[in-house]
Amino acid sequence: MDGDNSGDASDVTPYATAMTRQAHSGGITPGLTAMFSLACGLLVANTYYTQALIGEIAPALGLHGGVAGLVVTSIQLGYGAGLFFVVSLADRVENKRLILLLTSGACMGQFGTWMAGGPASFLLFSFMTGFCSVGAQIMVPLAAHLAPDQSRGRVVGNIMGGLITGIMLARPVANGLAAVAGWRAIFGLSAIMMAVLAVVLARIVPERRPKPGLRYGQLLLSGLSMLASTPAIRRRTAYQALLFASFNLFWTAIPLLLASRFGLGQGGIALFALAGAGGALAAPVAGRLGDRGHVRVGTAVALASATIAFLIAGWAAVAHALIVLGAAAVLLDAATQMNQVLGQRILFSIAPDARGRINAVYMTVVFLAGALGSTLATLSFDQGGWTATASVGAGLVATAFLLFLTERNAAAA
Repeated sequence: MDGDNSGDASDVTPYATAMTRQAHSGGITPGLTAMFSLACGLLVANTYYTQALIGEIAPALGLHGGVAGLVVTSIQLGYGAGLFFVVSLADRVENKRLILLLTSGACMGQFGTWMAGGPASFLLFSFMTGFCSVGAQIMVPLAAHLAPDQSRGRVVGNIMGGLITGIMLARPVANGLAAVAGWRAIFGLSAIMMAVLAVVLARIVPERRPKPGLRYGQLLLSGLSMLASTPAIRRRTAYQALLFASFNLFWTAIPLLLASRFGLGQGGIALFALAGAGGALAAPVAGRLGDRGHVRVGTAVALASATIAFLIAGWAAVAHALIVLGAAAVLLDAATQMNQVLGQRILFSIAPDARGRINAVYMTVVFLAGALGSTLATLSFDQGGWTATASVGAGLVATAFLLFLTERNAAAA
């Protein structure tokens, strides 16, 4: 593959070839891990740009009232569909080819979104972008496959750190670029980044050919069956689903609070979100905890910390303490990432040949829970303000913590 290009004058080729050779030999280099981390962050960020710019995009496309929400819903529906219908293919289709196909699709989707002349084409290309951005969820189990068992948690943690950084930076970057060059600019920039990313990934990602096995329909059913029959998958999915619902609830409602209670404009809200990205630093730490066998203790700390974060956030709004509110945001983000990494450390150790299916059902449920959390945010804030929202968030995480306390088998927790 890369060896055929060894005479290329490009500086990246020898380095890429070295990374690929080591990956084929049974490991994953720090350079390849970093590239996976960057790629996952860029791909997942695609699904969050419209959230920051809905106020500008919807009127420009002639979408008003209730249908304005389609600007965000279309890409989220695409991502959800991709999670269920595509990610399982990692157990059947050569992984590198699948990743490149999806990255190229995301490039075309963002280019179409950038050039869209009306609402129909915008929504169609947004759906395509979301559907293809699940390439990130192919890369995570691929990295777990390449990593040796003793460092799998660290590798997954480092990559998840990049993924959550992409989520947290997407909104402030989109807002900042829109202020300078208009709302379309972020989609054009993303299309270019996807094109460059596809070229780089084509050079450095090693091939992985799963063993011939289940047909496509059987793959989907197998993933659902594993979710239903495997206690560890059910529990880790439940913990993260409740936690991610609370995470989305917080970040959906916090701009409303910051604008109404603290008087912040778009710039201030973007800076607050940027500060919250500091929670991504917990992902690599969680990976190391998992590698050392501290999954149960780490999970308890994560769930307890998230509950405390909502209690602090509720008090900070009443006390008008913006810095304390920011600290609560960082704590919640860190807790969410810690639980995610620890959970995937367990899930990717259950059945190596079924990592794609396991990740597909896990992330689909977690994603749907996150969408429910966003809905609960608007309802609770409208009915009872931030106090109600923080209470709902604390209740969701407390439920996960109570469920965790019923786990008797420490190895499965």
